Amino acid sequence: MSDHDDLDVRLITEDEIPDWLRAVAVGFLRSETITEEEIAARTSGVLTDRTVGAFDDGRCVATLRSFPQELTAVGGAVVAANAVTNVTVAATHRRRGLLSRMMARDLAAAKERGDVVATLIAAEYPIYGRYGFGPATTAAEWTVDVPRAGLDPRWSGPADGGRIDLAGGAEVRKLGPELHERVRRAQHGTVNRDARWWQINTGVLRVLPGWKDPFYAVYRSSAGEVEGMAAYTVDDKWSDAKQPGNTATVQWLVAAEPRAERALWRYLCSIDWVVRVRTGRRSPDDPLPLFLPDPRAARITTQADWMWVRILDVVRALEARGYQGAGELVLEVRDPGGFTGGRYLLEAGADGRGVCTATSREADLTLDVSGLGALWLGDESAVRLAAAGRVQETRAGAARLADALLRPSRRPWCPDSF
Repeated sequence: MSDHDDLDVRLITEDEIPDWLRAVAVGFLRSETITEEEIAARTSGVLTDRTVGAFDDGRCVATLRSFPQELTAVGGAVVAANAVTNVTVAATHRRRGLLSRMMARDLAAAKERGDVVATLIAAEYPIYGRYGFGPATTAAEWTVDVPRAGLDPRWSGPADGGRIDLAGGAEVRKLGPELHERVRRAQHGTVNRDARWWQINTGVLRVLPGWKDPFYAVYRSSAGEVEGMAAYTVDDKWSDAKQPGNTATVQWLVAAEPRAERALWRYLCSIDWVVRVRTGRRSPDDPLPLFLPDPRAARITTQADWMWVRILDVVRALEARGYQGAGELVLEVRDPGGFTGGRYLLEAGADGRGVCTATSREADLTLDVSGLGALWLGDESAVRLAAAGRVQETRAGAARLADALLRPSRRPWCPDSF
């Protein structure tokens, strides 16, 4: 028996939620003292049949929970995902296998439920590859120097017949869900936002202290249809010479039409006293800089991996997504977790759809399941992974073919944290 087998890793009970939440707060280096309001707000999102804790003599020393999620694949199909979050291990209990035990339990349950993939946002890069996750999207944040952007300071609203109005939280909760559904069905890498998300992001549920009510801007087309929406806050910075130096920080911005996206960024860059706009998490190929007369006024201030994907069912994952051309590819997938390893034939047709079956044919590419997770949404390149030694090419040109099939014209985007 291992020296650590006496540590109890199991699902928590309702009564244990407050102690589990305190362990999460400690793991994320927040105060162990959390308010009753925060406990109540967070409890509503805890599913005890998907929330795991590790206990040492009755004290919670490690945490992990998951929840159901929908993820948009390339081509617009939605797959069932197991979203993993609140992963912590107390500093006093590191290197005891607690994360491995919790993750194995959660992924096995997801596989049993029939989830196609698992997802998470990785705080640190080296942790999750060993559990089969691969970095599948990248997030970039721009800072726009408004005076340098070259925009007309006399701008007073969209010239396309549309309009921008400020809204309150109640109106956002009413209009936002339908708009986001339109956006996520067209953008691979996005995830669904349930009613709780809208409550948290309009301040109804205060899951963390220090909430500041944002402003909400809504774009309506000339026909009155809601096509875009943004939430943002503004700080209060003035120079000694009484010159404004405020920064508008975008919490989120979604747009179903390019005209709405352009109009919302133009609005944000036209607010009196605002000299900088921080964009929040965008795709690295976001067109924002091209909306500006001087694109150099927008500089990337943050760029890093964002959402990670773990494939739980290769056949369903590859058949759910669309393809950029026709071709055949045999993949040898190594899965140390034992969930979905094997050899698979992918046949992509001219109609953009694919068929995936188990095969005994010789492999064209061999890769770990984490590498397949990185490739699945089209953000990573098989040629690049091959150069890094993470993909082994058995048939010459197979990595180039994989890129030709798997990589769409736009990169995936996941604007949400979870």
